[in-house]
Amino acid sequence: MPQLEIVDLKASYGSQKVLEHINLSVEKGEIVSLIGPSGSGKSTLLRVLMGLLPPEQGTVRLDGKSVNYANKAEVRELRSSIAIVFQQYNLFQNMTVLENVMITPTRIKGWPKAQVEADAIRLLTRVGLAHRLKAYPDELSGGQQQRVAIARALALKPEVLLLDEVTAALDPELVTEVLDTIRELASEGITMFIVSHEMSFVREVSSKVVFMADGLVVESGSPQQIFDNPQEPRARDFVGKILRH
Repeated sequence: MPQLEIVDLKASYGSQKVLEHINLSVEKGEIVSLIGPSGSGKSTLLRVLMGLLPPEQGTVRLDGKSVNYANKAEVRELRSSIAIVFQQYNLFQNMTVLENVMITPTRIKGWPKAQVEADAIRLLTRVGLAHRLKAYPDELSGGQQQRVAIARALALKPEVLLLDEVTAALDPELVTEVLDTIRELASEGITMFIVSHEMSFVREVSSKVVFMADGLVVESGSPQQIFDNPQEPRARDFVGKILRH
């Protein structure tokens, strides 16, 4: 049974359709990268999965259980299993790095503070920030802030991690440190959806690549298939252009 299954999913912003007939299935531990031109629906799909944009139609199943996005309690429960990291870090500027990672597990989840603190220190060590626990966000580089945001998402112990263009707002020299953190997570078997324009990274880390355009899944397959031998003309055109740059 797939860990995450998306069946005939549709979504719109007002009268504008942004997702049409999305069908995807993800096994536990898979790294699925969504690629395609801007406006193709990649980030929107992650927002729908998180319950930030309600679907018009279709079904999302997590571990075989359908999610009712109209039910606020179910969406809250879903967010215990799925976490998202956005382009912008959205850290609390008046809190230290450690406090930023601890706030949701302690204040929202009500988990024991001592255990949350130990987990937060472990996670920050894992992303290379053990030496910055007491620093404030404005004392960190963009890459460091993004790694704090990743640790904060992991503090909720999610089954699935969604990464939405997490390097897009970074200067080029800071991109590598964030990608190295994601490589480390990928090696540990956490299921991930990655939206990224870093094509060499996508090719390296993904178990499945999904090419989207105009709100549709045009083609999906292994990195080798999508980058070396895409079958659909729209995918061939996209890959041909990006590989020339």
